Amino acid sequence: MSEAELKALLLDGLRQIAPEADPATLRGDQNIRETLDIDSFDFLSFLIAVHDKLGVEIPEADYGKLNTLDAMLRYLGAKV
Repeated sequence: MSEAELKALLLDGLRQIAPEADPATLRGDQNIRETLDIDSFDFLSFLIAVHDKLGVEIPEADYGKLNTLDAMLRYLGAKV
């Protein structure tokens, strides 16, 4: 999967949990939860959806490493 495909998948997932926000305006270095005003439950739902779509196991210990879009692309890109 290319980085562009992965980014599109992530942005689509964010649209699902934050339909009032526009994830396309999210810069790669911005904190996802703060910028899109996503609570911890919605963020967890997003990570579960990513796991379901990609089949990538994301241990709870790694959740803190996935604060930004850039961090998610690096983390998931290495695993898919």
